Amino acid sequence: METKYVWHRFFSKMSGSGKSPLKVSSKTALLGFIGGFIAIGMLAFLTDLTSAVWLMAPFGASCVLAFGVWDAPLSQPRNIIGGHMISAAVGLLLFHLFGNAFWVIALGVGLAIAFMHITRTTHPPAGANPIVVIMAGSPWTFLINPVLIGSLVIVVIALVVNNLDEQRQYPKFWV
Repeated sequence: METKYVWHRFFSKMSGSGKSPLKVSSKTALLGFIGGFIAIGMLAFLTDLTSAVWLMAPFGASCVLAFGVWDAPLSQPRNIIGGHMISAAVGLLLFHLFGNAFWVIALGVGLAIAFMHITRTTHPPAGANPIVVIMAGSPWTFLINPVLIGSLVIVVIALVVNNLDEQRQYPKFWV
């Protein structure tokens, strides 16, 4: 095959062939605002109230999925909780074995993607967890608080807020 053709074909795949399928809905925007505000507000309030950290940056992105794209497979409870747990566990294991070298962070993200995919718990915001836990030098307790408890808080609030809309059914699946 001619080299010029191979490069042309490769780059032509990047041109895009359609329009965004995302629809604008004031109801989705409002429920997204309410859900994100309550979930992150509660976790931030608990952080202020106690000496524990209840919040981590990837939870903001989880709220975008849980409340803004609530019916997507990657937004379901299994994915939110499982994805965060698996990715954080990968990051913690690698950090405690190898430290915080650049390659450990990269390996953490790569393994988190692979393990989430294998376990059908892919949740894009959780891909940041290895970066968070390795760069912060987090202890194993980080897996419980904020990761597990924060994920559960987001899911519980998503169950309530998303089902306030009679047109929605959340979750679409549990397993």
